[in-house]
Amino acid sequence: MHILVPIAFVLIIASMISALYFMVHDKGQSKRMVWSLATRVGLSISLFLFILFAHWMGWIQSTGIPLGR
Repeated sequence: MHILVPIAFVLIIASMISALYFMVHDKGQSKRMVWSLATRVGLSISLFLFILFAHWMGWIQSTGIPLGR
């Protein structure tokens, strides 16, 4: 878990950077920016669902927010 989540975040950031690159250099001539953004959305949803599944399976536990500190 400590390795998978940071790797997913790095992939999401890389997808955003590639979308920015394609937006600047393609100037609307190709669909590469759209595919990069769609990949980012897919990765984000997958990461969210995986975290929910890991919590349900007991692989991770929520600690909550300590109130009054």
